[in-house]
Amino acid sequence: MRRTTRMSELFGTDSPKGIAVAGISCELAMKAGRAAAAVLASGKNKNSKIIVAKDKNRSSDVLEAAVCAGICSAGADAEAIGVIPASAAAFLVGEHCADAGIVISAASRSPLESGIRIFNDKGTRPDEDKEKLITKLALGSSDAPELRYDGESGAILRSDDAAVRYAARLKEICPLDLSGMKIAVDCRGGCAEGVAQSLFSELGAEIAEVSEMGDTADVDFVGTPLERLMDCVAENDCDCGFAFDTDASVCIAVDENGNVIGGDALLAAFALDLRKKGTLRHNCVVAPVTSSRSLSMFLEENEIGLVTTGAADRYAAYRMREGGYNLGGESGGRILFADDMPCEDGLLTALKLLELMKNSGKSLSETAPCFEKLPQVVLNVRIDRKKREQWKNDSVITGLIEQMTETIGEKGRIFVYENSSADPSVRVIAEGGDFGQINTIAMTIADTVKKRCGER
Repeated sequence: MRRTTRMSELFGTDSPKGIAVAGISCELAMKAGRAAAAVLASGKNKNSKIIVAKDKNRSSDVLEAAVCAGICSAGADAEAIGVIPASAAAFLVGEHCADAGIVISAASRSPLESGIRIFNDKGTRPDEDKEKLITKLALGSSDAPELRYDGESGAILRSDDAAVRYAARLKEICPLDLSGMKIAVDCRGGCAEGVAQSLFSELGAEIAEVSEMGDTADVDFVGTPLERLMDCVAENDCDCGFAFDTDASVCIAVDENGNVIGGDALLAAFALDLRKKGTLRHNCVVAPVTSSRSLSMFLEENEIGLVTTGAADRYAAYRMREGGYNLGGESGGRILFADDMPCEDGLLTALKLLELMKNSGKSLSETAPCFEKLPQVVLNVRIDRKKREQWKNDSVITGLIEQMTETIGEKGRIFVYENSSADPSVRVIAEGGDFGQINTIAMTIADTVKKRCGER
């Protein structure tokens, strides 16, 4: 059954999401391109330009053509730079003196979901007012201003040196000599493929590639185990391994012993390093409120502040810009080094971690900080669309959460929020020292939410 895209769903945590040629159809992609050009590039100068990048998803070519057509119909030029990581496109917006950037990419959470991610002329996400206007124009909202352009159409330009310029920037940030190191790389058929291997090789490392398995462009990063990468590290006696998601914004590391180093541990390692160098701005790290209690306890013990934001990824980036912070991230492996790149960059995260290892002379297992990892239970409950706001004010639900919070103790925590997905759902997170206790608590809250606000 075809699912239409509602206005509130067009911009998700990172981008418009939908099934390619269905929720995000070619028609909607064209309208989004035109709307983005009208809002972000209109009236600046005669030679306004928007960069368009894509991933390897089979739907990206047709969506790219549609987006470019929309941009040109609004009078701006569309510069297609090919398959490249999202952060590379954000960086190249400034390098190419463009007015905006658009990345066509499958969502990390599902390989079937394709969408577009839009950057302003600074390579960051547009503010909410401009997002709302782009959304209204793209979806033809009744209260949207009339979108008319009677001038000449823009041109479609091509650039084939985007990957080279991006790699040069990464090497400028981290001028490493990786000679003698062996690194396993799992790009999963995404945008990092080719770029990661050549980058690490040019820096002197030996590469062990994780063998492809079927159509890797259709691998769900979040739901796919890391066993292949762990096996590759062990079989090839690698110093470490890295896995990147579809648009290379996420990096998950595996140490020499085959242990996974998640986003919280990476964030903690970088925070300690920057604090030691005296470059951790405001002596604080920015992370979503959904980050683990283990991370907050570790930072507190090391006298580093933690600034928490809303659950969606975008809020951390907004808060960093507003407060002038230079390090932020989340447990899924998206790390933002604001002094170096305008958005999260998986390849930069890998290089920064390798830099830590080289400078310290330690292995990855010794470099990544060891902190107590509390058991965590995460449950999603689908709710009735009409009750998206009701559950927050339901005295039975809120009373139960307060009661359970008192029960769980100082070390634990309970967090309940609306998941930022197309289908309305409430996410329940419980953390604490006793798995049995937090599992019971999470199940009790989830069952109550389902009974009172669940989908009928």
